[in-house]
Amino acid sequence: MRSRLAGAVPAIATGHPGMLRVGLTGGIGSGKSEVSRRLAAQGAVVIDADLIAREVVAPGTDGLAEVERAFGPDILGPDGALDRARLGDIVFADPQQLTTLNSIVHPRVDARMRELEAAAGSDAVVVHDVPLITENDLAGGYDLVVVVDVPPRVQLDRLVRLRGMTAEQAAARMAAQSSREERLAIAGMVVDNSGSLAELDRQVGDLWAELRRRAQAQTAGPA
Repeated sequence: MRSRLAGAVPAIATGHPGMLRVGLTGGIGSGKSEVSRRLAAQGAVVIDADLIAREVVAPGTDGLAEVERAFGPDILGPDGALDRARLGDIVFADPQQLTTLNSIVHPRVDARMRELEAAAGSDAVVVHDVPLITENDLAGGYDLVVVVDVPPRVQLDRLVRLRGMTAEQAAARMAAQSSREERLAIAGMVVDNSGSLAELDRQVGDLWAELRRRAQAQTAGPA
């Protein structure tokens, strides 16, 4: 089973002519969010699929109401919010349950992502921060796919040390996603995030310069 709780699988939006659409992906623990934040600080329009997946099942939404109808009231915490850990235990143990959850979450995520992209400027660099580009064969829908890459041993260490998982839990989450080799096979550009934050800053700076160059060339059109 190669998926994760409420991992968004967006349909491919059209975008504006001249807009550069970038798919940003990486395995769990790769530090993809660090890259995403740095690109946003540079001026990219970042559309975070995981963040939207949380928003569409926030308290008071029709998404959460539908999840509760499908899985029962026990998946809600005392505050009425989704107990993601409990729901994760259910769907990771049963692929059919995961399919049910995705059928609720994904259409809502897709609609919101389309709205955000439509609001971006015609010459924008729009970065879709999507964990499951490889798993769901979405690479062809972007002008460029950027993969944040680290060795599996680094992923495992970060998940145990920084997220409090056991080694077994971390290994299971990693196994639920595509392999490192499969992700690298779809990469147009790779950011190696196994080093220092200073090195990451340098790489993201170089990446942003290249994205801007491509966006400008795309806006200008054929010579």
